[in-house]
Amino acid sequence: MNIPLKLGRGSSASSGGPVPLLALGTFAVGTDAFVVAGFLPELADDLDVSTSTAGLSVTVFAIGYALLSPVLAAVTATVPRRRLLVTALLVLGIANLGSALAPGFVALLASRVLAAAGAAAYTPNAGVAASSLVPAERRGRALALVVSGLTVATAVGVPLGGLASRVMGWRPALGLVAGLCLLVAAGLMVLLPRLPGGPRVPLGTRLAVLRVPSVRLILPVTVLGMAAAYTAYAYAVPVFAALDVTGGAVQQMLFLYGVGAIVGAQSSGRLTDRFGGTAVLLTGYTAMAGTLLALGALVLTGASPVILVALLTWVWGASTWCQTPPQQHRLMAAAPEDASLVVALNSSGIYVGIGLGTLIGGLGGGASWMFLSGAALAILTAVFLTTIRPVSRR
Repeated sequence: MNIPLKLGRGSSASSGGPVPLLALGTFAVGTDAFVVAGFLPELADDLDVSTSTAGLSVTVFAIGYALLSPVLAAVTATVPRRRLLVTALLVLGIANLGSALAPGFVALLASRVLAAAGAAAYTPNAGVAASSLVPAERRGRALALVVSGLTVATAVGVPLGGLASRVMGWRPALGLVAGLCLLVAAGLMVLLPRLPGGPRVPLGTRLAVLRVPSVRLILPVTVLGMAAAYTAYAYAVPVFAALDVTGGAVQQMLFLYGVGAIVGAQSSGRLTDRFGGTAVLLTGYTAMAGTLLALGALVLTGASPVILVALLTWVWGASTWCQTPPQQHRLMAAAPEDASLVVALNSSGIYVGIGLGTLIGGLGGGASWMFLSGAALAILTAVFLTTIRPVSRR
């Protein structure tokens, strides 16, 4: 739904001037969501917990985002968009300051739940606001720009966060993320025109689409596929160390992963239009399974040629983030009249998968387990994908 725009003084509906600032906000959200992977061992050492236990900080953020997103969407539906977006970024910034100053692991987990609330309130509403700021013929580009902030954060934000933690420590790194959130909040307060809220939609109405059988069959693919990718990614630093990649080279590998993520996300949409979502997903899960099996084999054999590790890391990123466009396509075909709701549920499914994968990866405690369990989940996802036959609602 596009919300009518009420312009403030000096604003222009055609300029879309605040749209890049909204995209910078989603970049901050994406960096916050994934940056912990860049300094997990340092965080674990400082708070006197194991690396697998420290991974729970990723799990609680992901699960918190998934559970809070539909609830906050229902509760805040009528709140004016500028007020909601600014408040969400303030919450996210304060939560990151809390994480940076956390005296212990329990306090860190509490701050990550608060950060998840801010992220869950910001991301979907930033897209709605961006589409309301520009003419109809430019709304697709505005929405793509805002969403790209999350993808770019995967490519740039996580390596930069890891680099910052190496230079100044993980606490100042989270402080920088907090500063970015607060800076964008101040910018939106000044530049974003007044945008009214939408109609109130009860939570039960938002979740009613889950009664559609095809939607219930498609969403588990998102959860399983993202879980497969994140059994190892949340523990990127120790798993790369097991592949003899340490120090600054880890940031280079994370950057390659991010570049692969951008290529996978951008190309899978066009490929879905040409070959269909199921074919693209099956190719992606096959590539992911093969990549994770290969990385696990390298850990077990102790042979880790850097060029091969770099290539496999790139494919890992591409196969992880090629999932979203075809999954959204399949969901919208299954329930076309509820397109916005199923896309939102798919976003929740992504974060459930991230949380589940991080939890599974931490169970074994070793890099080989993380890679091989991810490969097993990718194979399971491919099998599930080929055995279900969802149909569109008539």
